[in-house]
Amino acid sequence: MVYKNFQDLKLSALGMGTMRLPVIGGDDANIDSAAAEKMVDYALENGVNYFDTAWGYHDGNSETVIGQALSRHPRDRFYLATKFPGYDLSNMDKVEEIFEKQLEKCQVEYFDFYLVHNVCEMNIDAYLDPKYGIYNYLVKQRENGRIRHLGFSAHGSYDVMKRFLEAYGEKMEFCQIQLNWLDWSFQDAKAKVELLREYHLPIWVMEPLRGGKLASLPEEKAQKLKKLRPDEGIPAWAFRYLQSIDDVVVILSGMSDMEQLQDNIRTFETEKKLNNEEMETLLGIADEMVKQNNLPCTACRYCTSHCPKGLNIPSLLELYNEHNLTGGGFIAPMALMAVPEDKQPSACVGCRSCEAVCPQQIKISEALADFKAKLGA
Repeated sequence: MVYKNFQDLKLSALGMGTMRLPVIGGDDANIDSAAAEKMVDYALENGVNYFDTAWGYHDGNSETVIGQALSRHPRDRFYLATKFPGYDLSNMDKVEEIFEKQLEKCQVEYFDFYLVHNVCEMNIDAYLDPKYGIYNYLVKQRENGRIRHLGFSAHGSYDVMKRFLEAYGEKMEFCQIQLNWLDWSFQDAKAKVELLREYHLPIWVMEPLRGGKLASLPEEKAQKLKKLRPDEGIPAWAFRYLQSIDDVVVILSGMSDMEQLQDNIRTFETEKKLNNEEMETLLGIADEMVKQNNLPCTACRYCTSHCPKGLNIPSLLELYNEHNLTGGGFIAPMALMAVPEDKQPSACVGCRSCEAVCPQQIKISEALADFKAKLGA
């Protein structure tokens, strides 16, 4: 197992995410506890020492199951991380109640790592509002030793991350972001990495395979990679890419069965960074995938000056591209929760004034109508 230094700790470069544990009968809330325990045992036996859970995973059952699985092992053999669930605004005034319950569910007296969860457009104002006392409470728990290391995770934009860091960056020790070879340019993860470098924050990675999207590729694209590394599986390329970014400490993978766990552990027996040719080839494939699926909006904003509803069309098209490339998901709907109702895709009246001035000749009205339909709005 490859290990990375974080302060005085040695953390396994592969962390076991627990958002996609094995379940019974296809019911996400019904975790197969016996199978999960076997996976935890195998992970520990093979060098994985970092386990990541959260309040909302598996309809609230992930913390309980992982807490039970880990309780069967000495406390000094593992590092446990969980998070404050600010993805739900109704939780904002419950930080103490939730934290105490999390300790109980996980059967621990302290968390090695604790995160302010999912900082994004929808909740940034609430996170920064001192009336909820979230930041002060969590800093106090660190002072009391019930949180050993405090950080945050972010699915939001660069600007949202910057606002959070300007307010709380001094007390943050690490940051968890969605980072993979597709999102390096597509979600501008490169800019987020550079921002975290400015604050000297090490990076934890979530969605290294983008929910499994990068675990397989069309044959033509897969062959380009096979020519460079004949013995390397396609999923391993995602991990080798991340091993090539020096700022990355822990790479979380949400593994659903023993086969996935064993395969990933084999990959992390070694660190094999990509050379320049391999990196260029992989990022070239990413560009091809994005171009095949995306509307070519350049954010010139000619359209916005002609929209009678004052819609932020470039922003909406960016979210539309995200939604299409992901095949749905939560990122676009979550971001739109921060957009007023009269500025949503459904507010488009189909007048096509924007299309008359679009240099890329994008059929904007059709895209927004399709976006509305896909969101069920």
